[in-house]
Amino acid sequence: MMARDITLNRTQGAYEALRAELLSCRILPGRRLKIQELCARFSVSLGAVREALSRLTSEGLVVAEPQRGFRAAPISAADLQDLTMVRVEIETLCLRRAIDVGDVNWEAGLVAASHRLSRTPERVASDPARINEDWAEAHAAFHQALVDGCDSPWLLRLRGQLYDQSERYRRLSVPLARTERNVQDEHQGILEATLARDAETAAGLLAAHLQATTKILLSATSYDDMQGSEDADD
Repeated sequence: MMARDITLNRTQGAYEALRAELLSCRILPGRRLKIQELCARFSVSLGAVREALSRLTSEGLVVAEPQRGFRAAPISAADLQDLTMVRVEIETLCLRRAIDVGDVNWEAGLVAASHRLSRTPERVASDPARINEDWAEAHAAFHQALVDGCDSPWLLRLRGQLYDQSERYRRLSVPLARTERNVQDEHQGILEATLARDAETAAGLLAAHLQATTKILLSATSYDDMQGSEDADD
């Protein structure tokens, strides 16, 4: 039983580590994932890596190619536009429902998440082109807190999947922004409208917030510069 638990822990560890690298774009979209290299990198067995890749494929973060193995899911303008459209629909629906039925404990959790986010620097001080990982965690927690009052598990599950997919694009947008964007003010506006139970304003501000990242990426000159070469690692 103990050996089985160790195996399960290592498999879970490989999955979580690989997933984190994909979401943070430390492994670029489109990059080939070589199983033996991943085994060595995470110090786990072949079976653990294959299980992790299988789970990530089902989540849409990895693509399995017949006879060629696995790649980090690529990005494209069409995918980004579709993803943004669906995410806006689902996330604003979750927010509207949270505003409708959320209680004071939901409000308190949202205020706490907002305070933490506002006190956490967004960029790495020594490298302003890089996101501060503590901020990324606080940012995810704030967006989760916004919808925690929603009483639909299915909506929340879908919203979580869409958030994870969008996170890769958001990470890539940071060094590409050509104008200064005050994300903190965007978050504050969403917070105030939500606490005021103004669903129309809150949903509109949230939609604009989500679409801003899409506009930055769509204005980029080439998606090839934002993802790993299809053949670089062959």
